[in-house]
Amino acid sequence: MSERKQVLGIVGSPRRGGNTETLVDEVLRGAAEAGAATEKIILSALDIAPCDACDACKDSGECILADDMEELLDKMARSEVWVLGTPVYWWGPSAQFKAFVDRWYSKAQREEDKAFFQGRRVILVVPFGDSEVKTAQHVVGMMTDALDYVEAEFFATVLAPGVNDPGEVRAQSEVLAAAYRAGREAVSKP
Repeated sequence: MSERKQVLGIVGSPRRGGNTETLVDEVLRGAAEAGAATEKIILSALDIAPCDACDACKDSGECILADDMEELLDKMARSEVWVLGTPVYWWGPSAQFKAFVDRWYSKAQREEDKAFFQGRRVILVVPFGDSEVKTAQHVVGMMTDALDYVEAEFFATVLAPGVNDPGEVRAQSEVLAAAYRAGREAVSKP
C-alpha cells in the first residue's frame, strides 16, 4: 500500500469558526475520507511578516525574515494538496492571506526553487457576503495567475456567496457538498 497523501488546509480568515474555516474543514473532511492525512493551519495564529522586497531571496532562495513562514513552507513542501481559504475583504483576500501568498516570492524567484510548487494540487475556498459571484473575481484571478506562474495545479475553486455571519455557510448544503467533493477528488484522482 502506498503512503497516504498529505493535505494541508490554510485558513486565511482571522474569524475562528467562521465561513472560511468551515469550508476548509469540509474540504479536509472529504480528503480524509478519501484516505489522506490532513492538517489545518490558521494564519492569524502565526507570526508571518509581510514581504519587505529586499530581494535577498533571489540569491539564496531563502527569506531572511525570521518568523513562522519557514515552518509553514516546510509543511507545504510535505503536502501534495493545499487547501487555501480566504474571505473576500474589499474585493481582495484578507491581509493575513495576502501576506502569506506574498511570501511565496522567496520560493518562486529561482528556477531551481519552482519545484516547490510543481505538482501541487490547490483548492481555493472563498466565502463572501455579497450575493454577486463576480465579487470574488479578483481573489480568484490573483490565485489563478499566481498558481499558473509557479506551475501548480489549480484543481478546484469553491465559492460561497451571500455568507457574512460566522458559520452562515453551514446552511448552504450545495456549497458544503462542493467543498467535500473537491477534497475527495483532489486525493482520489490520479
